[in-house]
Parts: sequence; structure tokens; C-alpha cells
Amino acid sequence: MGTADKSFPVSWDQFHRDSRALAWRLMNIGPFDAIVAITRGGLVPAAIVARELNIRVVDCISVKSYDHTNQGEINILKHLSTDILEMDRNGKILIIDDLVDTGATARVVREILPNAHFATVYAKPLGNEMVDTFITEVSQDTWIYFPWDLDVTYAEPISGSTD
Repeated sequence: MGTADKSFPVSWDQFHRDSRALAWRLMNIGPFDAIVAITRGGLVPAAIVARELNIRVVDCISVKSYDHTNQGEINILKHLSTDILEMDRNGKILIIDDLVDTGATARVVREILPNAHFATVYAKPLGNEMVDTFITEVSQDTWIYFPWDLDVTYAEPISGSTD
């Protein structure tokens, strides 16, 4: 869990509901010409928001900032198309990610798309000023376990006994 003290497991149902809630919140801010998903975490909410808001142009930027245990330097593994960069000058781009943590990834993507509206499903205090719209804030010391990171397994009873 890294430096996080608390865990927040998110089910597929909850994540879908929260992503739809994000779409509802964005409905009054749009319309948007395109979505940019920050991969990988932004792919699922971007697909849900694209469907809900009827946005057909979807691109992604692949940014690696940390693994499941450590935050490190920012690397752009896949850049945006020139069409999207042009749209940022003349249209309305929506950036979607699952979570803003420290804001490091958001800062890099904002530099590339300075006019875009940035939205995340979840936000932590150190990064929430970097996004324009989010649904749920969690404490900085919380590690969110997204449904694509989880597997269904047996859980011991709280009492420790199965008798």
C-alpha cells in the first residue's frame, strides 16, 4: 500500500455510479468536442462519460507516474494526436482520469492541454486544486483499490472463527 494507511476498495458498481455522477456534473459544463483519457486509470471513466455525454472523439495520453507502491518521475509513454492539440486551441476538450493524487500527472497534462476541462472521479487534497471537477474526495493517506486491481477472494470472518 505504500505510504497509505487506509484502504478504499471500489466495486465495479460503485465506480460505474461515480463515473455516471461525474457525467451528470459535466453535462452543464459542456458540450465537449473530445475526451482525452489519461491511461490507464482514465480509460474506464472516459468510456462511461463519452457514452453518457455522446462524445465520439476519444484520445488518450499515456502517463506513468507511479506503480502500486511508489510515486516516481513522470514519463509520457504515448503523446496526443495533433488533431486533439489543435482542438484545445479552438474547441472544448475534456480530460478524464480516475484519480488525482499529488497532482503531478495532472500538472503535466495541463501543460499540454492548457484550455481543457479536467475531471476525475476521485481526488486527494494535494491534487484536487489541479482538477476542475471531481466527485469524491478521499484523504491523502488513503489508497484506492480500483475494481480492475481487485479479485474476488475468501475473507476471514471478523471473529477469526468459522465454527
